[in-house]
Amino acid sequence: MPYDAKPWLKSYDVGVPATVEAPEISFPTHFDEIVAAYPDRPALHFYGTTLTFKQLQAQSNRVAQALVAHGCGPGDVVGINLPNIPQYLIAQVGAAKAGCASSGMSPLLTARELRYQLNDSKAKALFTLDAIFEHRLAGTANEIPALKLVAVAGILDYLPWIKRILGRLLKKAPHGKIGPLADKTVVRFSRILADYPDTSPEAAPGLDDPFLVQYTGGTTGVPKGTILTHRNLAVNQAQIETWTKPEYGSEVFLSGFPLFHLAGLAMGLAALATASAQVLIPNPRDTGFIVKQIAVYGPTVLVNVPSLYMMLMEDPGFQKLDFSSLKFCLSGASPFPSDSILELERIIGKGKVMEVYGLTESSPIITMNPRFGPKKIGSVGLPVSGTDVRLVDLENGTTPVPLREEGELIASGGQVMKGYLNKPEETSIALREHDGKVWLHTGDVARMDEDGFFYIVDRTKDMLNVGGFKVFSREVEEKLYEHPAIEFCAIIGLPNTRRPGTDIVKLVVQVSRSHRARNDEEVKADILSFARENFSPFKVPKIIEFVEEMPLTVVGKVDKKALRSHIGNEGS
Repeated sequence: MPYDAKPWLKSYDVGVPATVEAPEISFPTHFDEIVAAYPDRPALHFYGTTLTFKQLQAQSNRVAQALVAHGCGPGDVVGINLPNIPQYLIAQVGAAKAGCASSGMSPLLTARELRYQLNDSKAKALFTLDAIFEHRLAGTANEIPALKLVAVAGILDYLPWIKRILGRLLKKAPHGKIGPLADKTVVRFSRILADYPDTSPEAAPGLDDPFLVQYTGGTTGVPKGTILTHRNLAVNQAQIETWTKPEYGSEVFLSGFPLFHLAGLAMGLAALATASAQVLIPNPRDTGFIVKQIAVYGPTVLVNVPSLYMMLMEDPGFQKLDFSSLKFCLSGASPFPSDSILELERIIGKGKVMEVYGLTESSPIITMNPRFGPKKIGSVGLPVSGTDVRLVDLENGTTPVPLREEGELIASGGQVMKGYLNKPEETSIALREHDGKVWLHTGDVARMDEDGFFYIVDRTKDMLNVGGFKVFSREVEEKLYEHPAIEFCAIIGLPNTRRPGTDIVKLVVQVSRSHRARNDEEVKADILSFARENFSPFKVPKIIEFVEEMPLTVVGKVDKKALRSHIGNEGS
């Protein structure tokens, strides 16, 4: 079979090995080694405030001590429900130092969605914003029995004092009131930093202990917790370093990915692991702010989704920047139109765009284009060192397909997850053994050329990408079925022509008998109101279409293939 010969090895940059060995130490130990070597190196830049590695270590130690004092330790999960602000990474490192696994949770989650993730992970502690505390957590906290500690941060807490005052006066940032919760300790993040010692606790996680429990739709179904160990992350970090050759203590990262998304967090952790400064971007849609940060800090690495690069290219200030310090741009999570890549490289420098591919379940990187050698536009690159990749038959999931033919991409390597939290059945679907190895079945369809470059030709059908956020159609549909007007429904994606590679959420509905006599627009308004009450904004359908009869498969499931075919015919 073509994959056993690993044709991608011949396309590796000179000096990149076929395999990689990760350091046999957990993240907290490696981080402390970095701090010892680079104590005064800037770690975080945030709206004019800079934290050094020594300061970040001290504050994360205080967080770790607070967690331990409240009974959190190995085997426990800590939720981090914050945007890209310093408290996120401080809590992230602190949780690891306490021996806990952390779980990133989007600040856009509704109260119902937040409650689900906290209960499913049995999180014992939560770091969240004051605005989220007042408007979403307080009303549902009594339904989250495992949660014992809530640490509340403010967006303005790390801004210089004059900016904090102006921010409050001009109401530039959301804020909220905090108060007591029954059977839970509520404390301000600032009090943790004031009240607990800055020494690291004794907890020392092992390489095979959980580091992250990241929620994803996975290859099937509703969101579930992906268990990633310290070893998984260490392997992927070593793979990325082998590939990109960072200069310790010299790099500056700037990423628009949210830290609660593994792509953003992986880059954040990579910066910490290489003594690199990172510029925090709380609002990736504010291209003017990003342009100013690039001008001030001169990042050497940019990491974004294609749509953000395209938004930046529309900003006149971006085109005037000096990109001489920029080494490369990573792009992932959705397809990047070839013309847009060429336009971006016209601005930043030829050969600097590196498209990548990965999943939450793979820590996340599986493939990358070479940093120094020839790249292939439209390809997600080559399997990184120590990673085996095959394309298998879409029907049986085992038979390798020939060169240049389409098949499901499966991968095996040290970065592949341990499994889904408390979901053995879903784990057995995603992780399967072939020829003595455990393979991650991604659900994505790809092809490989003769040089070992991979091309994603389709995404998992039921997963939508809305502005960089994943929408799991099954999760949305299951909630919508609670609405009395819905007999059958399906969530599908329409291509967003304004933002190539992203989707518009469309809801197709067969109306129940009890509501067929009502005016269509009234029913649509009612369903839309229900959706807004129950979902984050990016999950709310932008288009609602009624059909007389929903197409069904032979086993009685909604036939989404037929619905997508209908969309294609409409556009032809």
